[in-house]
Parts: sequence; structure tokens; C-alpha cells
Amino acid sequence: MSQTNKVNIGDKLRDDKKVRTIAKEEADRPYLRKPDWIRVKLPNISKMTQVKDTIHSNKLHTVCEEASCPNLSECFGHGTATFMILGDICTRRCAFCDVAFGRPGAIDPMEPANLAATVADMGLKYVVVTSVDRDDLPDAGAGHFANCIRAIRKRTPNVLIEILTPDFRPCLDKALNILIETPPDVFNHNVETVPRLYKSIRPGARLEHSLTLLQRYKVARPDIPTKSGLMVGLGETDDEVIELLQMMRDHNIDRITIGQYLQPSKHHAPVMRYVHPDTFAEYARIGHDMGFEHVASGPMVRSSYHADLQNAGIDVGKSQSE
Repeated sequence: MSQTNKVNIGDKLRDDKKVRTIAKEEADRPYLRKPDWIRVKLPNISKMTQVKDTIHSNKLHTVCEEASCPNLSECFGHGTATFMILGDICTRRCAFCDVAFGRPGAIDPMEPANLAATVADMGLKYVVVTSVDRDDLPDAGAGHFANCIRAIRKRTPNVLIEILTPDFRPCLDKALNILIETPPDVFNHNVETVPRLYKSIRPGARLEHSLTLLQRYKVARPDIPTKSGLMVGLGETDDEVIELLQMMRDHNIDRITIGQYLQPSKHHAPVMRYVHPDTFAEYARIGHDMGFEHVASGPMVRSSYHADLQNAGIDVGKSQSE
């Protein structure tokens, strides 16, 4: 019997109850001291509180909160957020992620309307919508993504929509067909890490599948930019990062993000190194030379970090170091 079947619907498992691929000696590894360049910007408390109240009053979730994003205070303080649909319980046990694992409940049928209302209330011009993995659903949640896109477009037709999707591994063809027919303005799916680390860091996923998802979407909708992100500091080498960037370019990915992995708890994958800002700048240079349309590379960069500015071509990785 799988671990998923041993918990009740709605139970949220975290930390050592969630992560099963990190050996005890790795979990007990002493924390690396954070360098000076890992810093969180001070928030606008009033604006941050306003954003939280708006989101919670509409019964929505954000990946900013559920995944313990270090940029939460900065983004909320600027009046932006990355909305997480399909609930707040994931069906995967990724060793880098702080979102709870378990058996999710039914989808909230009001979520698309609530999301559209929140986008309007916040006066957003650019919105990022992501989700937990929902391997329990026949379409892995693709139809719900489409419903959210339609609801936002109906309520605020001028808002640009970026979706950050799961890999839809159980039903790739079905999910692709749905999202090809109801496209966002940017199609994003993160590859997360280098091939060698997938088994321990991203169990349940396969790099080639993720790359195929992005490539097939680009072939079907060449008018829609594709985007993907990865983390460094999980034990990869710089050569492996560059090899992965080339694989991403070979699969026609247009835009990439590269950021420093930060360990959510001692039970998650440990930070193996803190990558210097100069190395992030070198990743960006190499990515541009490979032909990526846009590269955001910096210690605190995340896939949806200032996604509106990324979409406008602004180098948010460079601005972090200034």
C-alpha cells in the first residue's frame, strides 16, 4: 500500500513525514552559514497585510506562503503574489519543497471565480497561477487551470496570465490538448534540478518528461513563450548546470530562471553550496549566448519572482545584486 493511502484525505504531511529520499546523515548535516548576499528585503507591512487579507478572504492559497518562499515579504509588499490552485496538498514528495504532501480533497468549484475576483480587486496587470501536483485527477488539474484562465480573462481581459504547471505526467496528451485550446500568455514548467539529482530531489518526476512537455507545448503554440526554472546548491556542478541549460535550449524553451536553493527544514535536502553572484552572472551570460530570449539568474531569483518584469525583459537577477 502506498504512503498516500495511509493518510486521511485532507491531512497535511510535512518535513520528515513528507520527505523520504534524504538519508539521515544528510538530514543531520550541519547547516552551511548563509553568506552576505543571501538577504531578504524589508517589506511594506501595511501592503503585505492587505494582500494577505484579500487572498485569505477569497479562500485562496499562494505558493509564496505554502512553500515558504523567502521573497514573500518583498512580493506581498509590492502588492503581488503567485496564486496556487487545486488546493494546498500535493501528491508528490519533492525533497526541496515545503508544500504539504498528502491526499487532497475535492477541487473547489468556486476557485476560478474567486481567483478572478481577487486579481481584479488587487488591480493586477500580470498574474502567475501555479498549483500543487494532482496525480489523483484524470487530467492532473489541467481543466481547472483552463477554467481559471477563462475566468480571469472574462473578468479582466487585459491582464496577462502566466501559468506555472505541474508535469501532468499521468496524462500528458490530455493536459496538453486542454491548455493548447485555452492558452495563457506564458507557459511555465520548472525542471528544478540536473538529471543526476532527480531520484533524490524530485522523486516521481522525470527530466525528459518535463522537457517534452515544454517542447510539445511550444510546437503546438509557437506564439506562446515557454519558460522554465532550476535551483542550484543541491549538489550539482557548474558543468552539470551548463549541460542542463543546453538541454533546455535544445527543447525550445524561451526563458529561464536560476536561483539559489534554500533549505525549508532540516528534513529537506541540505544546501550543499551557496553559489556566488558572479557565478549567477556567468550562468546568465552563457544562457544568453545559447540563445535564450530572457535569463533571470541570481541568488534570490525564483520562477515567478517579479514575473511581470521578467516578461517585460528586465533582468531581475541583476537588479537583486545592485
